[in-house]
Amino acid sequence: MKKNVLITGGAGFIGSNLALRLIELGHKVTVLDNLSPQIHGQDPSLSPLYCSIKDKVNFIHGSVESREDWLAALVDIDTVVHLAAETGTGQSMYQIKRYSDVNIGGSAILLDLMANESHSITKMVIASSRSIYGEGKYLCSQHGIVYPNARNAKDMKAADFNVKCPICSTNVELLATDETSKIHPSSIYGVTKQVQEQMFMITGQSIGVPTVSLRFQNVYGAGQSLSNPYTGILSIFSTRIKNGNGINIFEDGLESRDFIYIDDVVESIVLSIFNDNANYQIFNVGSGVCTDVLTVAKTLKNVYQSNSEILISGNYRVGDIRHNFADLTLIKSKIGFEPKIDFATGMNMFTDWVNVQEVHTDLYEASIAEMKDKGLYK
Repeated sequence: MKKNVLITGGAGFIGSNLALRLIELGHKVTVLDNLSPQIHGQDPSLSPLYCSIKDKVNFIHGSVESREDWLAALVDIDTVVHLAAETGTGQSMYQIKRYSDVNIGGSAILLDLMANESHSITKMVIASSRSIYGEGKYLCSQHGIVYPNARNAKDMKAADFNVKCPICSTNVELLATDETSKIHPSSIYGVTKQVQEQMFMITGQSIGVPTVSLRFQNVYGAGQSLSNPYTGILSIFSTRIKNGNGINIFEDGLESRDFIYIDDVVESIVLSIFNDNANYQIFNVGSGVCTDVLTVAKTLKNVYQSNSEILISGNYRVGDIRHNFADLTLIKSKIGFEPKIDFATGMNMFTDWVNVQEVHTDLYEASIAEMKDKGLYK
């Protein structure tokens, strides 16, 4: 059965790739997007992401903060994939109202309309985030499974970046984080994604619209914005290297993330739309493997054959977590999702794409200056 799908944030990295995949499958796509300069640059007509979809979808240039734009976008729609959000963890710590207005307020308008107005929506998919877990799930030798609090400033200043047991304060061992793990975000961004997810799941249940929440890990791949200095570590590092600038590695370089390639993320959303086993479920979406940041930097430097300096500075950002990687047991068993692109393969695909792009202006130092000014970069 062919669907009419609304993708909010559909001109962004994930959204544009999803739109093209749904069109390929024969579905009709509407996109609501504000074409944020942080992602698309000052002239959106030059944005590769926007250009990839603009003549293939019903495009609405608008904002999720506008009730009128939501009403225009929802006409004849049966499936909503809500991706539109402010996404920078560090930036969220000083643009608190902005992140709340967009991520929570924008979601509230949609859900309020669905609860109070007639509509044709039969499925919702909400993009959540691994950030809602905070430091995630760990094993203490004395106290078993624990969910550590955010690391304290005293340890971080002393270059002790390890995660501690919340009971005895000893170092703990990283475990895969499953969907039943404690929710306790350590950033404003994480808080907004937690609230957003809960709002969608509660409303979906109350009005009888099947809803799926996908807790994405670190998404990367060909097409990712190379001009956004606030999110996307592979893109940030690549832009630094292509400009001949050094890479400042936070902490000791051993902090790690679960990197998942864009094609796998799109597949997880498609499965969530069309597989009824996904209804009212919350899933982790990742590779299930963690890779440390120093390895990422060294790999990029080698692939680009660069002389850029890699500096392990010991700097850190307030709100950052140490590690996290996803337990994928639930999503595999419920809808058969299995990531197909390992990190080495994905890295090659990403860097091959970067190598044929124009070199973008490096805005990283300006973003760091903002955080320093706010006391969030140490």
